[in-house]
Amino acid sequence: MTPISLLIHAPEPDALARARNNARNLLKAAPDARCEIVVNAAAVAAALEHPDPETDALLRICGNTLARTGRSAPEGLTVVTAAVLHLAERQRDGWQYMRA
Repeated sequence: MTPISLLIHAPEPDALARARNNARNLLKAAPDARCEIVVNAAAVAAALEHPDPETDALLRICGNTLARTGRSAPEGLTVVTAAVLHLAERQRDGWQYMRA
């Protein structure tokens, strides 16, 4: 069976907290799943200010939001050019979408 590929979209701080919990639960139940948490808008600041070693490797930080807010992501976090583009490309490639 093909492993699950899930995008969890988190545009707000509360959504980021839910997305991190959802990702943990998914990977606990289906260890072979692929999971990314796509973070944009206000959730970017929350991701940068409240790191989570267990889920930070899953984050895909919106480069547009970083540029708009004059911030940068620390080494180790993955930055994508635009959250909207990353979401569209992954869905085109067969990933499932969930908004946290």
